[in-house]
Amino acid sequence: MENISGIQIIGTQRSGSNLLRVILDQSTEIASPHPPHILVTFMPLMHLYGELNAASYKRLVDDVVDYVLANPVPWEGVIPDKDKIMHESRHYSLSELNRLIYEAAAQSKKSKYWCCKSMANVHYANELEEAGLNLKYIFLYRDGRDVAASFKKAVVGEKHIYHLAKQWKHDQDACIRLGEMMGEDRFYRLNYESLIADPERSVKSLCDFLGIEYAASMMSFYESRTSKLAAEAGEMWSNLKKPIIKDNTGKYMQTFSGNDLQIFEAVAGDVLNKLGYRLESGIDLQDNAGLQQALLSEENLMEYNRINALLKRETIQQASKADLDNRRPQELVLERIKNRDSVLFNQEN
Repeated sequence: MENISGIQIIGTQRSGSNLLRVILDQSTEIASPHPPHILVTFMPLMHLYGELNAASYKRLVDDVVDYVLANPVPWEGVIPDKDKIMHESRHYSLSELNRLIYEAAAQSKKSKYWCCKSMANVHYANELEEAGLNLKYIFLYRDGRDVAASFKKAVVGEKHIYHLAKQWKHDQDACIRLGEMMGEDRFYRLNYESLIADPERSVKSLCDFLGIEYAASMMSFYESRTSKLAAEAGEMWSNLKKPIIKDNTGKYMQTFSGNDLQIFEAVAGDVLNKLGYRLESGIDLQDNAGLQQALLSEENLMEYNRINALLKRETIQQASKADLDNRRPQELVLERIKNRDSVLFNQEN
């Protein structure tokens, strides 16, 4: 299919991005498979491939396609053709490889768009822009305190409130900067709380931005096979088989404890304000130097690091066997890549 375009959802995970992904996937005009996080996973590994030439790029194609095929939520009916990717690559880069893999999903569905919900790709926006993809960006944002509350229960991600606040601020700042650089024809801001409060209105507005027809099936996403596959693949996505929970806000008020709220707002209160969220801890951002110094002292940060590492280990130990088993195939692909390159390095030295 000619003239396939890309959509990139950006922000921070646990902000409703899987909900938005499956809603959009109900459109015949969009292919929105569950993300294998190609850029986030492989950008830090690119040094293992050296300068990309025909041989090293082929090795990268083989590895990335194997990784996609090992995704916890399968891409039904989509098996990227490694030889075709090699032949159709306009240049040798991870961004180009990412494009061609997602285009394979769009071609399989005969859609005009592919949609990637690997939200941390905002940090690779320069690479995506340099690749000339002319993407449309959807900045999906949610109250960062609720994002943190959700991550505390998830099998992935940071666990201490300091690290969660720092990550959320880092991501939102990057999205805001990108939005300031982009025209309104390529950048759309979508508030999670508005999406769940009035989903039909929010989705219709988004469809107008994308230039596609709104489909009533978007509101019954939870009946789709796409949603059921994701819900069955991990506890984090279990809500996808249910209708939208319209009061899924303010959860942090029940889950935060101790000085969690003060720490989060001391770290990320400025971004909460920018995005229209009210601060609840009583912190005055114009005069909180003393409180910040106490909460974010070097001694406290060392303790936060220790607790975060401990909580991450405990989360993995307590995770369901099914969740861990579903993630294991991708872990094995990465282990193979790292072990292979370790062997090559030792042989060359």
